[in-house]
This record gives sequence, structure tokens and C-alpha cells, in this order.
Amino acid sequence: MPLPYQDSSLPVRERVEDLLGRMTLPEKVGQMLQLDARQDLSEIVLDKLAGSILHTSPAKLVEAAELTARTRLRIPLITAEDCIHGHAFWPGATVFPTQLAMAATWDPALVERVARATAVEAAATGVHWTFSPVLCIARDLRWGRVDETFGEDPFLIGELGAAMIRGYQGEGLTDPTAILATAKHFAGYSETQGGRDASEADISRRKLRSWFLPPFERAAAEGCRVFMLGYQSMDGVPITANKWLLNDVLKEEWGFTGTLVTDWDNVGRMVWEQKVCADYAEAAAVAVKAGNDLIMTTPAFFEGAQEAIRRGVLGEEDIDAAVRRILRLKFELGLFENPRTPDAARQAEVIGNAGHTALNLETARRSLVLLRNEGVLPLPASSPASKRIALLGPNADDVSTQLGDWAGDSGQVDWMPDGHPRELTSTVLDGLRDLLPDGWTLDFDPAVEIERLVPDPEGETFPDGQPRPPISVGVPADPARVAAAAATAAAADYAIVVVGDTVNLNGEHKSTATLELQGGQIALLDAVAATGTPMIVVLIDGKPHALPESALGAAAIVQAFNPGMRGGQAIAELLLGLIEPAGRMPISAARHAGQQPVFYNQTRGQHGSRYADLTQDPLFAFGEGLSYTTVTYDGLSIEEPDVAADGVVRATVRLSNTGERPALETVQVYVSDLVTSVTWASRELKTYRQVTVAPGESVTVSVEVPAADCTLVDADGRRVVEAGDFELLVGPNSRPSALLAAKFRIS
Repeated sequence: MPLPYQDSSLPVRERVEDLLGRMTLPEKVGQMLQLDARQDLSEIVLDKLAGSILHTSPAKLVEAAELTARTRLRIPLITAEDCIHGHAFWPGATVFPTQLAMAATWDPALVERVARATAVEAAATGVHWTFSPVLCIARDLRWGRVDETFGEDPFLIGELGAAMIRGYQGEGLTDPTAILATAKHFAGYSETQGGRDASEADISRRKLRSWFLPPFERAAAEGCRVFMLGYQSMDGVPITANKWLLNDVLKEEWGFTGTLVTDWDNVGRMVWEQKVCADYAEAAAVAVKAGNDLIMTTPAFFEGAQEAIRRGVLGEEDIDAAVRRILRLKFELGLFENPRTPDAARQAEVIGNAGHTALNLETARRSLVLLRNEGVLPLPASSPASKRIALLGPNADDVSTQLGDWAGDSGQVDWMPDGHPRELTSTVLDGLRDLLPDGWTLDFDPAVEIERLVPDPEGETFPDGQPRPPISVGVPADPARVAAAAATAAAADYAIVVVGDTVNLNGEHKSTATLELQGGQIALLDAVAATGTPMIVVLIDGKPHALPESALGAAAIVQAFNPGMRGGQAIAELLLGLIEPAGRMPISAARHAGQQPVFYNQTRGQHGSRYADLTQDPLFAFGEGLSYTTVTYDGLSIEEPDVAADGVVRATVRLSNTGERPALETVQVYVSDLVTSVTWASRELKTYRQVTVAPGESVTVSVEVPAADCTLVDADGRRVVEAGDFELLVGPNSRPSALLAAKFRIS
């Protein structure tokens, strides 16, 4: 007869309590460990009794299941992976555009489909859990993890994050294709000092509630089962120890009953880096009492927690509370009945299949943002005259940069040294070779390099033993190569220059001091611009860059971010007019690093509206993006300007397509509270609609904003609606000059 915890007919609560009562203290503490499977897996499972593993290679996923079967209670492992934009550490899996690129689609339904496809592929490999979505707000472009975010706006982040959670978790945890979603990094991690990763976040509780917490509150309401903590401290308290945030807000106010996981060695960092704990026993006690459940990659927690109990600074009942939540998760996933081990037949069916590839291409197409077009695009593919194209730049045929961070050979795993199979990725060079009209000529020359990598002079490893990433050093332009590239451009009808950054200039530990293009890229742009040949600049990068005058004077600029496996095909299709540009910026771009911050929803009040030496206007604004036609807005009208506090602001606006091509227009709706009891944002995105407008046609678009959404956070930290006058602002982007305005009043 099975033991009670092995009986699937019993309620989960009974099974949890029965199993917990049979566990020794080491077994309980072991369940709280999530350890790096790139280390000795036998030690992790049999000695440390770990409850979860991450970064597990295909071979080790099978080994882990075999080792678990040898443990006394045979408690299944939860296996986790950074499936940030696809299951990108599995050879042949679908690598979608990065999260920032996905955000440029402004399309939650599309993002949900991406997450669903990712879950289906990951589940077939034996992965139960993804560390996604990232709900951080990117306000300092120097920060290395901008590419992992959905941009700068809390509302858009909440919409896309909720969609991704739905896609990952499917019909519920009993769905064998569902994987656990993780809302991260809770909270305020992105509000850095000088863009430096994991630095102290100088942020008040009111500021947290105003901007940084709403996407996470949305995730909790959406049923996200796991929250991951940020690395940073706030007001001197590491997030790992922040009882107010983890208990008072997340669990008590929002009713979150899921599982908390620390980020990489957060508990150890309190000892060796932040130095707020004298040893691992103290750090373990602090972390557990603050409400943490799973302790990521701090092996010393195993002995530290037990020592804390021996010292009397931690009770076994504190451990039990965390282990209950972990076991409940495993029972709800059904892992005791079906540990969801790797399924080779299922993998052959779903990984990288035709449907997922088509979805990948659709997402890449929708993510491309046309920022400038002086009439040169689309290229005249139907012209009877043949054309010569000069394709230049270091990112025109760079697979790694196109896929972005957290993919293949980006450095986080050791079983894919050569990255993904080359034939699965279409670079810009590949796309143009495949799609250029017959008779056209394509001349390709990368011309310059971006970087070379050198060892960190501080040593090979961090104090916790983790390897230090190499340092990126810009490679100066070779004058002869630049001259040759300029000659190629001069002989061409059009010059397409593909520039940006690399995965070594993005990610954890990889913030940048500047926003300028590195290496020889500016020299290349200057030289090509000087030829007079119409220049089209394509940006493949992890975040917006400050562009030189030569790029700003280009005939066209396309922002692609990291567009994934099919990105090169999508870019070629856009340039040739085979698809319509529809992406919109999810983040503002700065003209200069010193101009930051340039996010659109800044708090009112300063002396003047510019620097003495530079405008404060962003280079490209949140929401900005062009089409291959012109859409005008007029006739904004509010149905009833006096709105009750529980009412809805209803308005209409007319869109007219005055060109010859269709447009997918993202109608953006902002609200400005005209007089407030506390300083507040000049305008905030409240909703948006995507509408197709046919050539030569006009459409009337209805929009609605509940009065309950017109909130601010008052001086006491309460989110409230204050009665008074407001403006409804509607238009194609967040620039004041682009927005129509109509007043309404909330009574």
C-alpha cells in the first residue's frame, strides 16, 4: 500500500503534512536548496538533498531523475531554466526575439502565444519552471539587463507580463505542457545607481508603490506561482531580508500564497558582498524569517540553516513553513505521479516545429520599429531596373547578437559552446540573399569589429567562486577596411549598415558607462554617410543607443533590438516592402548618456525644460514608430466629460490613412491629472488599441478608461483617485506634440 503522501486521491494538504512529518531536518533544508546542475549532480541530489536544480544539460536531466529515485523519500526535483525568450539553452529549440523586442509588438495575445510555445518545448525536455517574465522597469539605459525587460512603462509591462504568465502556465499546473512562471525581480532592482547592476536602489516606498510594484501586483492577480527576488538592497536592507516587501506587501496585502525564490546566491551575498551577516548561519536565519522558500545557488545554506537551528536563532517551524510551500507546488504539479522527465518522442514533435517557427517569424516581423524614413523605404523591389546593395556592418551576419542574451553561446551554460545550429538562424545577410529580386547585386563586408574580450584584471572568479565574465574592449576601425567599405557603398544604389552591440555588452555584470556604438562602428557610419549613397541603418542591439550625427542623417533607421532566429528574414522583408512596419518603441532612446533619464512619464517640476548644452527631449520617444504610409488623428471627443468615481471615460478619435499602403496603428491613450496633492507624472499610458487602417480610408476608434484607473499614490502611500480635472491624451506616441487632448472631470 502507498504511504499517504504517495496517494493521489488524498487532498494536497494531507499529503504535504504526511510527507513533512516523515522528513528529517537535513531533508527539509535540502528541499529549500536550488543548486547549479553544472556542478557535481550526485553531490547535489544525494548529499545536499536538493529540492530543485537549474542550468541542467540534456544529459543531466536524465541523470537527475535516476539519482532522485535513489533518495529515501524519492521527492521529485523541480527543474528550472532561464527560458527567457524561448527554451534557448536547448539545441534546436525556438529562440524568439528578446523580451524588449517582443514588447515592441505591443501585442499581449502574440506574447501569450510565444510563452505557450516556449512552455510546450520546455516541458518536453523535463523543465518544469522558467525564470520569466522580467517585470523590471528599465529607466537607466546603461543598465546591462534592459534587453530582458518589457521597457519603461508600468502599464505595458503589466499587460505583457500577464500575457506571458498565462502562456507559460497554460490551463493550470496539472497541464503537462504547463511550466511555472516567475515574476522577477521583485522589486525595484532596475533602479540602479549609475546603471551599475545590483547596486543599492535609492527608492522610497511611495516610489515603489507608484511605479515599480503595479506590474508585480498584476502578476500576483494573474496567478503567477513564483516570485524571484532582486539582488539589490533598498534603504540599507537587502531584498532577501526585506520583511515589509515580502510579507507585508506581497503576502498580506496582495494575498500571494505561492513560492519565493532568491536570485543567484542572494543569501551568500549577504555574507561576502553586502556584509550584513557575519556567517551563513546568520544569513540563513535572516532569509528564512523574511519569508524566502527556495535558496538559489547558495550551497552553504545547507549547513548554515542547520547551524542556525542549533544556535536557536531559527526554529524548525520556520523551515517547515517554507518546505510546505515547496512540497505543495510539487504535488500541484503532479510530479509525484508524473515527474515529467525528458520525453524524446515529444521533443521530436514539438521542439522547433513548423508552427513555432512561423510564430517566431510573425513575432520578429511585428517587433521591428521603423524610426526614420526619408522615402527610401521600402526598396523598389518591383522596379524593372536592377539595383546594387552594399550590406555593411558587424551585425549583418552575427548570429549571437541577433539571438541576444540568454541563448546558445551567450555564456550562461557550458553545453552549447558553439551555440544553436547555424542553419536555424536567418541573419540579415541570409535574408537579403534569399529575398532580393533576381538581377540585384549584393556586396557584403562587415568592415569593422565591435570588440575583443580580455580577462577581468580583478581575477578569474568572484568571491563566491563564480567565474568573472571577460571585459569587452572596443576594436578601433582599420582605415583601409573602412575605405574599402566606403568604396563599396559609393558604387551601390543603397547602403544598408547593420550596427549595434554584442551579448558581451548586455546582461548581468555587463552594464555600460556609455551608450555610444563601440569599436569601429561610428567610423563606418561616418564614412558611408560621406559617400552620398542613401544609407539605411539597422540597429541590432540589446538596448537603445545614442547615435552619431551620421546615423541620424541616414535615409532610414530600423530598430530591431535582438530579433531572434528569424530576425534576418523579417528585416529583409521589411526593407523590401514585403511586410508593413508596425512595431512601436517600448522604451525611450537618449541622445547622450548624460541626458538620462529620458523615460516619458517623469514627475512634473524643475527649473526650465532643457540642459544648458542639450535638449531634454529623447532621441526617440516611448511609443514612437512609423508606417509605410501616413495616418492622421483628429476629432477626439469625450462622450461625457463629467465622470463619476466609479464611471468610465469614453471617447472616440478618427484615424485617416492618407497613403497607399495599409497600417496597423497602435492608438495610445494617456491621462494627465492636472492638479494633484503630490507631485505626479505629467502623463501615463492607461490603455491602447491596435487598429488596421486601409489605404485612403478613415476609421473611428472608441477608447475607454475607467475612472478607477486614473490614480496616484498620495503622501501616505495610498493609491487613490483624486477628484478634479484631467486630460485625455490620444495619439501615435507619447510626445506631447503628437497627442490630441480633451478635458474631463472626475467627481
